[in-house]
Amino acid sequence: MRLIMIILMLVSLNIGYSKEEKVEYSELNEAEKRVIEDKGTEAPYTGEYWDNFKDGVYKCKRCGSILYRSQDKFSSNCGWPSFDDEIEGAVKSQIDADGRRTEIICANCEAHLGHIFTGEGYTDKNTRHCVNSISMVFEPVQQQETAYVAGGCFWGVEYYLEELEGVISAESGYMGGNVDDPDYYQVGSGQTGHAETVRVIFDPEKTSYEDIIRKFFEVHDPTQLNKQGPDHGQQYRSAIFYKEDKQRETAQNLINILKGKGYNVVTELIPAREFWLAENYHQDYYQKKGGQPYCHSPIKRFD
Repeated sequence: MRLIMIILMLVSLNIGYSKEEKVEYSELNEAEKRVIEDKGTEAPYTGEYWDNFKDGVYKCKRCGSILYRSQDKFSSNCGWPSFDDEIEGAVKSQIDADGRRTEIICANCEAHLGHIFTGEGYTDKNTRHCVNSISMVFEPVQQQETAYVAGGCFWGVEYYLEELEGVISAESGYMGGNVDDPDYYQVGSGQTGHAETVRVIFDPEKTSYEDIIRKFFEVHDPTQLNKQGPDHGQQYRSAIFYKEDKQRETAQNLINILKGKGYNVVTELIPAREFWLAENYHQDYYQKKGGQPYCHSPIKRFD
């Protein structure tokens, strides 16, 4: 059933954003229009971010999509912000109008960002995204913590946890297996040992780890062993991958509460391992597709 759903999704979405899914654009001034819409270039060493190395993310000035992380930024002494990697699926490349260079644009709204160069040897990735500062907005890193949970199909878990106030992002991926960087079909075979897992990044000043786990226990059925709704297999098991003893204790306390209420909880508590981000078409699945999760039915389990 999951395979059929994915095939239909790929046909309808063409593994990308459709024109109808674009968010509302920010209003641009004349200088921003010259670069973002008319594909101009700001003068070197004049942009706001060429020498900015604070922790955070860089978003598209026009649509707000996250394009780059600060950890991928490096100093190239070229006068423009330089990155050797982008957020997966956030940037597209195409031959420039001059027929020689490769232009980079926002994958969501097609705003002009700059150009990409390879073979220069600045970093091990040997790639330089040369981006106009004026095409971006820098957002400083927030105080944040991370939770890793698995409760059946990651589409539905991600959807409901992302609704929780204080959640910065929820991303679908894989954890707990014995194969590096697995793909969806490897995990789906049940042979890698991974669980479909959601990485939840949240602001601890707005919500807590306990709030995240409470919500998790209410958006999936923690009494189901190796299945959730119509999905069966070890990859759909209920699990919490804890980063530290405090997280394990919090999760165990909530499990004890549920057991005291008569729930036969089978959720595993496992030390967190490497999290492998799932393919781009899995991210924000229901926001792209529309509708409600078909394999999760939220139920209040706590007072």
